[in-house]
Amino acid sequence: MLRVYNTLTEKKEEFVPLEKDKVKIYACGMTVYDKPHIGHARKEVAIDVIVRYFKYLGYETVYVRNFTDIDDKIIDRANERDIDFRELTHENIEAFYKTTTALGLMEPDIEPKATEHISEIIEMIEKLIKNGYAYETGGSVYFSIKSFNQYGKLSHRKIDDMIAGTRFEVETEKKNPLDFVLWKASKPGEPQWESPWGMGRPGWHIECSAMSIKYLGDTFDIHAGGRDLIFPHHENEIAQAEGATGKPFVKYWVHNGFLTVEGEKMSKSLGNFITVDDALEDYHPEVLRYFMLSTHYRSPIDFSIVNLKETEKKLYYFYTTLKNLSVFASRSSGNAVRNEKAKAFIDEFREAMDDDFNSAKVVAAFYGVFKYLNDIIVSKKTRPAPEECAGFEEVIKEAGKVLGVLQRDSSEIIEEIKEIQLKRNGIEISFIEEMIEKRKEYRMKKDFAKADEMRDKLLELGISIQDTPDGTEWNFS
Repeated sequence: MLRVYNTLTEKKEEFVPLEKDKVKIYACGMTVYDKPHIGHARKEVAIDVIVRYFKYLGYETVYVRNFTDIDDKIIDRANERDIDFRELTHENIEAFYKTTTALGLMEPDIEPKATEHISEIIEMIEKLIKNGYAYETGGSVYFSIKSFNQYGKLSHRKIDDMIAGTRFEVETEKKNPLDFVLWKASKPGEPQWESPWGMGRPGWHIECSAMSIKYLGDTFDIHAGGRDLIFPHHENEIAQAEGATGKPFVKYWVHNGFLTVEGEKMSKSLGNFITVDDALEDYHPEVLRYFMLSTHYRSPIDFSIVNLKETEKKLYYFYTTLKNLSVFASRSSGNAVRNEKAKAFIDEFREAMDDDFNSAKVVAAFYGVFKYLNDIIVSKKTRPAPEECAGFEEVIKEAGKVLGVLQRDSSEIIEEIKEIQLKRNGIEISFIEEMIEKRKEYRMKKDFAKADEMRDKLLELGISIQDTPDGTEWNFS
C-alpha cells in the first residue's frame, strides 16, 4: 500500500487516485531567467522518481511540468543583457533540457509555457472577479485573500498573523497588503498582452493554476514542488483555483526539502551558487543523481565535496561489482533459482518506495546487496555456486530503473567516471600508463624497490593499482 506525505494534512496518507489506475501530476517548473542550478536538479530528480514509481506500479500517468517564461526577474535579466526576453527564456530552456538529458529525467507528457496560455489566464481572472474573489484597480487585478476563508490552509498560517509579522512595501491600489497580483499593468517597454483591464501581463501565481487546470482538470491528484513554494506560491494557487472553480484543487501536495552547499544556503552573494553545468564538470551525472536519491526527498540535503566523493566511490563500487557479476553470470548455466536475498531485496525496495517514495532506504538496501555480491564474487577464493548470484542482475535493474540509475553498461560508466576524476585532479592518463609500464619493467628485472616507487608515486596522487589476470588496473582510492 503506497502512502504519501501530504503537506495539506501534514501526515502520510494512503494514496487513492481520483480515477482508478490513473494519476495526474503537476510540478512547478523553472522560472527561466537563469541556467538551472543544483537546487533545480534536486527537485527534478525527486519528482522524476515519483513519476517512475507510479509507472512501475502500473498507473497510467499524466505528468505536466510548466515553464514560467514571463515575470519580473526575466524582464530585469533581459534588460541587463539588452536582449529580448524571448531570447533569454529560449536560451535557458535549452540549458534546462541539457540538464534533463544529462540526469536521465523522463520527459513530461505536457510542458506548457505561461506566454502560450494568456487566454486561459485571462479567463480564470474573469471568473475570479465574477465570483467576488478579485478586483481591478489601475489596470491591474488583485486577489483579495480575505474573500477566501480557507486562505493559509496549506502553509497552516493565519491571515492576521501574516499581516502582523510581515513588513510590506506600500502599494496604495491594494485593499489588503497580502492581496496578490493576478494581472499586472505593464510599464513602458515591458512585454504586454491585451486584456479587459488594459495592456499588461500575468502574475506569477495565476499561471500555474490556469495551466494545471487546463491539462489536468479542476481537481487532480498530486501537485509537487520545492518547500520554498508552499507559501506564497502554492497557497495562492489554491485560492485562485478554488475561487474560480468552487472545487477542491489538489488531493495530495508533495514538497521536496531544501538543498544547502557545504552547510550554507546557496546564493550568489555567498559565492556558493552552483549550476548543474558546474557540478557536471567535476562529477558524473549518475553520481549527481544518486547523491540526490541518497536522502529522502522531503529531508534537507547538503551538497558537499565530501558527500559527492563518497557517492562517487559507492557508485563506482556498484558498477565494478556489476561488471564482475556480469562476467560470472555469463559463465553460469542460467538455470539457477533466484536467490532468496535477491527476492528479499526487491521486497525491501517496494516497501521503502511505498513509504512515501523513500529512495534513501533503497540506497541503503543497494549497499547491502552489493556488499554481499562483492563478498561472494571477489573476496571468496572459491568460485560461488550459480544459485548464490541468481536473480541479482534482474532485481538491481528493476529497482534501478525506478531510481534512474544502474542501467548503463558497467565498463562504459567506469571509464566515464575515471575520465572525470582525472580531469578534476589534473592528472593525465599518459602519466598513469607510464608509471604502470615502468613498474612492469622493474618487476621483470626483479628490481622491486624501484617498482614500489612507481606504485607509491601513484598512491601520492590518490591512485591505487591492482594486478589482475587481464593486466594492471588502476582506480582512485
